[in-house]
Amino acid sequence: MPRTLPRALLANVLGNSPDWYKLTILAFLVVNPILLAVVGPFVTGWLLIGEFIFTLAMALSCYPLPAGGLLALEAVLMGLTTPQALYNETAHNFPVILLLIFMVAGIYFMKDMLQYVFTKILMKVRGKIALSLLFCFAGAFLSAFLDALTVTAVIIAVAYGFYEVYHRHASAGKCRLGEDVGMGDACRRDLAQFRGFLRNLMMHGAVGTALGGVCTLVGEPQNLLIAHEMGWHFGEFFLKVAPVSMPVLVVGLATTVLVERFSLFGYGFKLPAEVRRVLAAEDARRDAAMTQRQRANLYVQGAAAVYLVAALALHLAEVGVIGLSIIILLTAFCGVTEEHRIGHAFVEALPFTALLVVFFAIVAVIHDQHLFAPVTNFVLSLSGRTQTAAYYLANGLLSMISDNVFVATVYITETKAHFVKLLDAVPGLGLSGSELLARLADPANSRDTVLAGLPEAARPAVIATLTHFDRLAVAINTGTNIPSVATPNGQAAFLFLLTSALAPLIRLSYGEMVKQALPYTITMSLSGLAAVWLFL
Repeated sequence: MPRTLPRALLANVLGNSPDWYKLTILAFLVVNPILLAVVGPFVTGWLLIGEFIFTLAMALSCYPLPAGGLLALEAVLMGLTTPQALYNETAHNFPVILLLIFMVAGIYFMKDMLQYVFTKILMKVRGKIALSLLFCFAGAFLSAFLDALTVTAVIIAVAYGFYEVYHRHASAGKCRLGEDVGMGDACRRDLAQFRGFLRNLMMHGAVGTALGGVCTLVGEPQNLLIAHEMGWHFGEFFLKVAPVSMPVLVVGLATTVLVERFSLFGYGFKLPAEVRRVLAAEDARRDAAMTQRQRANLYVQGAAAVYLVAALALHLAEVGVIGLSIIILLTAFCGVTEEHRIGHAFVEALPFTALLVVFFAIVAVIHDQHLFAPVTNFVLSLSGRTQTAAYYLANGLLSMISDNVFVATVYITETKAHFVKLLDAVPGLGLSGSELLARLADPANSRDTVLAGLPEAARPAVIATLTHFDRLAVAINTGTNIPSVATPNGQAAFLFLLTSALAPLIRLSYGEMVKQALPYTITMSLSGLAAVWLFL
């Protein structure tokens, strides 16, 4: 323990993070102002991006908000961007903020119903391949309409509960979770097999959230951000992305069958018969103990899920507003009236919401210092399929080591700025490129109506430019969603699983997660690239 106040203050900096990590961040903060004076804002801005990506990549050492936030704050103080620019970026992306705050919290109140569904799947389906397919597909379907983090949280809760039940039975309550002492050899073998079984299901479910998350504008935060820039509603987003997302979904499910059938990359663990017997007995006991009030809540949550799907598909309101309506309906009809119970629903989303605003600060630096202009100009200098494929690969590779929301935010912002200039150059348009894109992004307008109001001579050039923009936006969305399954750094759901209380119990380490994600990374990334090349 530190014995002096200065040492205590130093020990408090970034908390329990490793000393090498603390020193690295402090070195960044000291060196940046010196570099700004010596090499200028452009080089310093690029180094700042590298430093920020480092904080994302090292998320297991320290959640990126404190360290990345210090870098963003320093960037503002050094004049690389301004508080107003940060505010403008945040205000512009307010629909994404609403999504994270209200939709994630809304789905929290559906957890009982979702846990019930996943529990029944686990108990009723005996074949491992069929069960793996169902977990992967259920994760994909739910993530297309709900929030990937919440879906992951649900399957974690189900697996944790089952692990706890069997561990208590095997050890007769003599040892803590995660320990194997006090067990017979048969129980120890069954527990090791059970851990492998749960690792497999967790990975299938997490990959499923990526497969479904790419399909709709609510699947991942960056999807809504891209849809907001493009003016795409729920159905339009699905149709635009489908030429890539649907082939990848088929390939992803086929990969599930392949790795389970041939026990590849750490898959193929079966549920031991004794473990199934214990879990089935516990599930039957819970069903018998369920009250009529609890059953009524399940029906209410199921009805709310149907309403949610319909509201999103019909675009009855902004996504975040729909999420708020879910909160109101479920708290009112499920009897959740205490402030602290309602407040707990917002715990999962708000740290990432704050981190997203820090993303926007870095994006503001990129925009103000024109950092991506050389990269964007190079990629946009390409043409046709080569350009679209380059966009997919660039976003995919960056998302493997960084956060996919950050990558998508940067690329869609810089790409939109390029297309504003292209539209400005269209002769006889009668309005600026930014004004035209703002009209197209307005939910009250349809694209056909806006285009019909343009001068006839300018219309073909505008349509061709917007079609090109659509293809690149799809490449950004699919590139950030699909290859990012390679590591926990790119997918928030993977990182959430890795940092959960379940991961050490089932021996799911960073290396194990990367190994089990590898077959999906290869098959999904290559099929996504092929679909981008052939169908966009």
